[in-house]
Amino acid sequence: MAKNKKPLQWSSKADTTAHEHNKQVLKMVRHLLRAHETSWLVKQLKKWSPTDLLQLLTALPLPDARKLFALLPIRPSTKILAELYPDFRAELLKDGTTTRLVEILNTLKENDLADTLDEFPQSLLDIIVPQLDARAEIEERILHGEDTAGRLMSRKFVAFNEDYTAGKAIAAIKSQYDLVGRFRTVFVVDAKHRLVGRLDVTRLLTLEPKVRIGDVMDANVLAVSAEMDQEDVLRKAAKRQISSMPVIDVDGKLIGRITTEQMNQIVREELSEDLMLMGGVSPEARPSDSVRRIIKGRLPWLMTGLIGSAVAALVVGSFEDELEKAAILAAFIPVIMSMAGNSGLQASAVAVQGIATGSIWTGSTLFRLWKEFCGALSNGVIAGSVLTVLISIGAVLFEIHDPVWLALTAASSLVIVTTVAAMVGATVPVVLDKIGIDPAAATGVFITTSNDVLGVLVYFTTASYLYL
Repeated sequence: MAKNKKPLQWSSKADTTAHEHNKQVLKMVRHLLRAHETSWLVKQLKKWSPTDLLQLLTALPLPDARKLFALLPIRPSTKILAELYPDFRAELLKDGTTTRLVEILNTLKENDLADTLDEFPQSLLDIIVPQLDARAEIEERILHGEDTAGRLMSRKFVAFNEDYTAGKAIAAIKSQYDLVGRFRTVFVVDAKHRLVGRLDVTRLLTLEPKVRIGDVMDANVLAVSAEMDQEDVLRKAAKRQISSMPVIDVDGKLIGRITTEQMNQIVREELSEDLMLMGGVSPEARPSDSVRRIIKGRLPWLMTGLIGSAVAALVVGSFEDELEKAAILAAFIPVIMSMAGNSGLQASAVAVQGIATGSIWTGSTLFRLWKEFCGALSNGVIAGSVLTVLISIGAVLFEIHDPVWLALTAASSLVIVTTVAAMVGATVPVVLDKIGIDPAAATGVFITTSNDVLGVLVYFTTASYLYL
């Protein structure tokens, strides 16, 4: 039967013909997996590049991808894993045997290995970690809290005793360069391995061989503790424009460094986390989540929004008599709520961004809030003026009771809610940050629901005084 089969090939071209061809390949692969005709399939896939194999795997349903991945040789499997996100790696490896898992994991770099293991359940880690070549390093890394410098750092760095001469240091670098990789800074330590300074490699290469590096090092070295949160690490590095951040333990001893690549990883992770929180989703949520995890991760946020909306509905209901007198007031509820929500989200987004980058000057908080107030008030006046014009045009086209007072009511409410919502949005993230809660959480459900309630309350209170 295998003799009559055409060779399997994956097309990387971006056209309709290639798309149809790949659909047929996927269909064939799934059929062979289910028919357990894997010998011929594996023989064909051995001829494929890791890139094509990766595209095939990600196009298959996850159960089929796991089956296929378990059949692949170790070498392409390792290259495929290196290109995947850590949670995808864990998903592919989930059904593998312990022996194969250990064999593949041992080929990963330490940071990739640690990221992958973070996605495994503890029961599986208890079996796998003792069998890993990097067991000691992984166990030490796990001791540090999640999202800390100690969990993220690399243990590959160049450090010399302060009594080393430049010539001795350069000779040591030459003899061990392949173990260290690319670096631009060497760290200087004392006899107890405590960090005392740093020295640029370019500066080191220009020194006379007999110069003591402790005499020319930069003693004003910025370091972070192993338990520091990765977001705080990023802020410190950004302020000093440092490409390699040393990590020290409680005794001041140098234990690792955070590289530029790892800092970029922090940026991606923090951005992803903030976006998830802004969308009202748990940062731990993944596209591959089970139904149970989807419910667990999203339902609390939905319930918060539901409660807020219910409160807003109760506020509207409490003004039932006013609505009976002037039903047209209901037409502007969406306008008021939308403007309140948008104004609050804009202000909170700026505040969260400022907190994340460290660009908020704490001593000028009141001045910043004053500027937010003036800006929001101006925007509210402009938006209110536009709404007044629209109501005036509507009064010409349709019969509207007392259009002047209606316009004044809607415009006044718009000015008030736009201003107050912006102040709430600018203040809440700062307060949350002070009490140790991620401020990004403020830009989602909390700001939206609170401003909805605020909007309808202000609107109907204003209407009861001006229009009715």
